[in-house]
Amino acid sequence: MPLAAPSSLLKVEEIQGRGRGMVASQPLKAGQIVLRDSPILLYSALPLITKSLSSSSSASTSCFCDHCFRTLPPSLQGVSASSTIFCPNCCHHRFCSSNCLSKALKSSHSSWVCQALSCLRANSLLLEQPHERQVQANFLIAAYNLANISPSDFQIMLSLQGSPDDSTIATAQFLHPLISSLCSLALVSPQNGLSLEHIAALLAKDKLNAFGIMQPFSVDDDQRSVRAYGIYPYASFFNHDCLPNACRFDYVDANPPDDGHNTDFIIRMIHDVPQGREICLSYFPVNENYSSRQKRLIEDYGFTCNCDRCNVESNWSDNESVEDNAEAEEEVMDEDQCETMEASDTDNHPHEDNNDFPHAYFFLKYMCDRTNCGGTLAPLPPQGDTPSHVMECNVCGKLKSDDTFDIDEGQDGASMED
Repeated sequence: MPLAAPSSLLKVEEIQGRGRGMVASQPLKAGQIVLRDSPILLYSALPLITKSLSSSSSASTSCFCDHCFRTLPPSLQGVSASSTIFCPNCCHHRFCSSNCLSKALKSSHSSWVCQALSCLRANSLLLEQPHERQVQANFLIAAYNLANISPSDFQIMLSLQGSPDDSTIATAQFLHPLISSLCSLALVSPQNGLSLEHIAALLAKDKLNAFGIMQPFSVDDDQRSVRAYGIYPYASFFNHDCLPNACRFDYVDANPPDDGHNTDFIIRMIHDVPQGREICLSYFPVNENYSSRQKRLIEDYGFTCNCDRCNVESNWSDNESVEDNAEAEEEVMDEDQCETMEASDTDNHPHEDNNDFPHAYFFLKYMCDRTNCGGTLAPLPPQGDTPSHVMECNVCGKLKSDDTFDIDEGQDGASMED
């Protein structure tokens, strides 16, 4: 079933050469929230069997609630902790509260899901597979569970873009007999589709549309891992741009424990845009270099990028970075040039001068400079017609005034992985 635009601020349009995209239906202001989106599906990004719960590696242990994916408090992370809340049936999945456990047993961790995941954890052939393939098995279990508990959301997921490629078909051929065999456990009905073609289609939708919910930011860790993946039906309409005009925020650990929407996404404008302009996100940290961006886009999304930024950076040597070029431009950029470049960003036109890096202003103003962050800065929402002069990083949560003086350092921000 096709989705209509989520609000009066945006409309869904077919964009030549880019497929469906989100377009501003009225002028939008810097910091303005243009979308709040809830996931129709969430599933763990961890392998089927994690390391010992006493392991010190948070990236490989179950230190997140298996329903809301908040970071578990230390009192719930120890395997022998008396307050640890496990699934009463499998004693493998853990939860941050009895409320989350109760909700999970009726939805994300139903009796069928519990039995199915237990069977997969006992399958030695699957456990020998790469981490990614085990996570894809997690997704298929979650997807067929969604078909049972919310058929309308399942149909929405099927309506999203994505067609199987050779890699997806190969994965489907491996997983199809495993997933099909789980139907006898209970009650994935045949009309929900268990053919090889249907599983391949689901995997393709997941590959193209799933957003990663990242582990908490740490200044000492430059390799943040994904804690969970989610299908966000409206957010999936945003196309990629290497110099985005909007960015995504989430507050998985920051929201109150009783908030049932801690995994919601908020899409906020980075700068003003006029009516009719396409609204774009970056599918990964903006500071990635040209070759890395192109590799990820072709492997994960099946396209190459020919934006203005990519056309400039394609002529750089491999060891040049956007930060280095931005810093060099800052040394020669006066106030009038800054204003000109900001207007260029707003209008989405290339800055036609002799600079080697005409988009330097974006990186000077909108990229977080905190160690190991790589996040994007966007203004806080405006108060009425009054714009905010405080910028927030969507990765580390750091707040920064528009005149570059730090205000505070947040503890939990949004991820940028997709």
